Amino acid sequence: MSFLSPRLQLKVSQKQILTPGLVQMVTVLQLNRLELKEMITQEIVKNPVLEEATEEAGEEITPEELLPLLEAEAISDPADRQILEATPGNQTSTTEGERANVAINGNLFPDPEEAASVAPIEAEAVTAGDPPTEPAAADPFDEIDFGTFFDDYLDPGYKSPASESVEKPSFETFLSAPVTLGDHLRSQLAVIVIPDEVRDAAEAIIGNLDEDGYLSASLEEIAPLGEHQTATVEAALTAVQSLDPAGVGARDLRECLLLQIESINGKGGVAWQIVSNHMHLLETRQFKEMARLLGRPLDHVEIAVYMIRHLNPRPGLRYSGAGARVVEPDVTFIKDGDDYIIQMNDEDVPQLRLNSQYKRMLDRDNGATKEVRDYVRERYTSAIQLMKNIEQRKQTILKVCQAIVRRQTEFLSHGLDYLKPMMIKEVAEEVGVHPSTVSRAVASKYVHTPQGVFELRYFFSEAVQGPSGSGTPLLLLKRKVKKMIEAEDRSKPLTDEQITAMLQTEGIDVTRRTVAKYREDMKIPSTHQRRVRN
Repeated sequence: MSFLSPRLQLKVSQKQILTPGLVQMVTVLQLNRLELKEMITQEIVKNPVLEEATEEAGEEITPEELLPLLEAEAISDPADRQILEATPGNQTSTTEGERANVAINGNLFPDPEEAASVAPIEAEAVTAGDPPTEPAAADPFDEIDFGTFFDDYLDPGYKSPASESVEKPSFETFLSAPVTLGDHLRSQLAVIVIPDEVRDAAEAIIGNLDEDGYLSASLEEIAPLGEHQTATVEAALTAVQSLDPAGVGARDLRECLLLQIESINGKGGVAWQIVSNHMHLLETRQFKEMARLLGRPLDHVEIAVYMIRHLNPRPGLRYSGAGARVVEPDVTFIKDGDDYIIQMNDEDVPQLRLNSQYKRMLDRDNGATKEVRDYVRERYTSAIQLMKNIEQRKQTILKVCQAIVRRQTEFLSHGLDYLKPMMIKEVAEEVGVHPSTVSRAVASKYVHTPQGVFELRYFFSEAVQGPSGSGTPLLLLKRKVKKMIEAEDRSKPLTDEQITAMLQTEGIDVTRRTVAKYREDMKIPSTHQRRVRN
């Protein structure tokens, strides 16, 4: 019979553990330029031994100079050192004066009685040694505080208003907040003369609009929330739909387009009739059939379709859409003759240095306690590790960019049509790092090239299968498909099978489903939807 009992077992195993320094290195590597600036600023605030290197900065200390001090604490100072030195067996190795100094320096703030008891020993040491030097006579003028004298006894006279401290408004007062769709509509609703209950229902409708300006809830759902009558909510919807931008408050695309046509006095016209009754023919581009059903010339239908194309299917997006994205390239490729110079864009990134003022706190002779020495040592170690990781990030990005330049020289010289397939694994083997390191090095980072600004990940693309397709990246394959569709006959558009056959004749081995997938990714309509019927 077996019994359960606690046991102790020794076992040897291998585990992969990420040290804090390695975690920080991985984190720093995947930061772009703006994120790195923010991280460095936060580290300067948290770590007192870190400071930004400037021309006015004082003495700088290097990690090599700190290494002996950081390793000095490997042999700790025994806590009973004073007791051991005070024992009779150890008196022969130290003099009385040394014991007195140890007694005083061992305590940063000695008691007065202890200091008084040590004073005679110091006197004896001085008597036995060289005569003490007399202190220099103090200058009596140094004891006068002339600044206080002038402030107390002299009249400063008249001060101009410019020298007075005037409270000025904050700079945030002059900053403008972005206008949302709801704010824009409520400002217009405030000047419309409507009953209060209709205004309250209109506020509820505005609150239920999505970012495109469409009403996301039905009137039957909005009415009970504010205890409104159905007629009141319908009147409120009419009021909201009369606001700018035209088409806001619509419940579907058809109603959105009709509201915009009505806003330009086009109600009842050809465009109105097409959107009202023949949306399916408009989607399939059957213009001739629309002209027959409407009893209008084909030219009128084409003019109406042209006007419909210029309507905005998402009227609220300009108020709800995300703002412009700021992109600052991390690297710049500069053409120098036939070669390219790789330059890191780190002008605005703070350059770190170690503050030498804290170095004296690592020495026991300066009276710093063990807690202070341990804290300063930890801060110095963390600062050196951060500086190494930032430099490692720079070198890794430079090596990856050098591999990109060697493989994409024709693209940098002639344009997108000369882009070559390139895999992250191949660059990782060339640089001598793991593929995940290359992936982090190019993540969210941009490069300024003679062909424009591109994301570093833009250069990595798989190759298409086939005799000549092996040198064609997927990006160029999509461009080929798009160019074929743009050059097709609108009355007889190319099918996916025909595009596949044309690519295969060029040596690119693709299937029809692959072509259809690429066409859908580029948001290109199907063959039936692209056909123009005369």
